[in-house]
Amino acid sequence: MTKADLIEAVAEAAELSKKDAEEVVNTFLESIIESLNDGKGVELRGFGSFRIRQRNPRTGRNPRTGSKVKVPAKAVPYFKVGKELKELIND
Repeated sequence: MTKADLIEAVAEAAELSKKDAEEVVNTFLESIIESLNDGKGVELRGFGSFRIRQRNPRTGRNPRTGSKVKVPAKAVPYFKVGKELKELIND
């Protein structure tokens, strides 16, 4: 499912215009991004949770040359599937 498919599904389910549904979807996604940028997690009960994980700096290798490369520390978004969603998918 693409973002456009999601917008269309929201428009049909909520009986909204595609423009209004697009605004709803964009606001939802922007809210998640903003919360993660603020260092807060997002928990959607029954669906899952979004969190930020910190990756430590490490030494990597350039695959083309084989030379060592320093990879800096960084924050990485992480999604953990909720129990209910996991059960629905595995049934």
